[in-house]
Amino acid sequence: MKIGTRGSPLALWQARAVQQAIQAAGGPPCELVVIRTTGDRLATRDLSTIGGKRLFVKEIEEALLNGRIDLAAHSAKDLPADLPPGLAIAAVLPRADPRDAVVLPHGSAAAGGALQSALGGGTPRVGTGSVRRVAQLCRAVPRARFLAIRGNVGTRLRKLDAGECDALVLAAAGLVRLGLAERVSARLTADECLPAPGQGIVAIEARESDQAAAAVLAGIDDSAAHVALTAERALVEALGGDCRVPIGALAAPDGANLTMDAVVASVDGRRMLRRRAHGSADAAAELGADLAARLLADGAGEILAPHLP
Repeated sequence: MKIGTRGSPLALWQARAVQQAIQAAGGPPCELVVIRTTGDRLATRDLSTIGGKRLFVKEIEEALLNGRIDLAAHSAKDLPADLPPGLAIAAVLPRADPRDAVVLPHGSAAAGGALQSALGGGTPRVGTGSVRRVAQLCRAVPRARFLAIRGNVGTRLRKLDAGECDALVLAAAGLVRLGLAERVSARLTADECLPAPGQGIVAIEARESDQAAAAVLAGIDDSAAHVALTAERALVEALGGDCRVPIGALAAPDGANLTMDAVVASVDGRRMLRRRAHGSADAAAELGADLAARLLADGAGEILAPHLP
């Protein structure tokens, strides 16, 4: 089976994890096919203004639709809520730590594990390319100045260590997967910063008509992570959002039950709506859509309007 992937170190880690899971489950041999996307070519630009997440998956999904590859491995948080007709998320791997992490320059030591301790005093320059993080953290750390730092994890760390900012905020899962767990100075709680929908989950996209692939992937699908992702993606779809809008969400399955937190905030942090919902894990999509409806009733549409196409 041919697994399509971007060529960044983290993307390759994810694709190899899918390959290893398939092999461990007794599936067929797998080959990685590296595909350069528009997002890769424009990585230094503000993609939120020129197409958002779709730029990182467009060419990979085209290769999937035309049969060049059989599967596509993605960071679930990078997948747009609306998939092309004929494609579906066929399986997901177990979720890693979904939280965001504060990273300080190499050799620095935070005075404790909390957000405030990690950032220290003064007016810290915090690097992140995420409007979701800025929207939440500018309220938690009002003195901070947020800078747009882009590129893959290695590029961002080099910019941090070169003094372009005082701290980075990155997904903890990506750092751990790249063997960089020691760079984490603090892991942000969900109260401080709800993660991006799907953060920490590797999603496997396939053609809906490919029964052979479906049979292979059924043996590696993690049901708890899949339930959580279903709820989080349903929320984003109902809100009409993507990476260009400040939406955070985290669903936590507990057996047959599911608890989900979601936040919608203005980029300056002045307006923030946060809701929690409980429901059945068997109705994950409905729970996500219902939570979105409650946020919209609270005024989320007005907050999101400036960011939507």
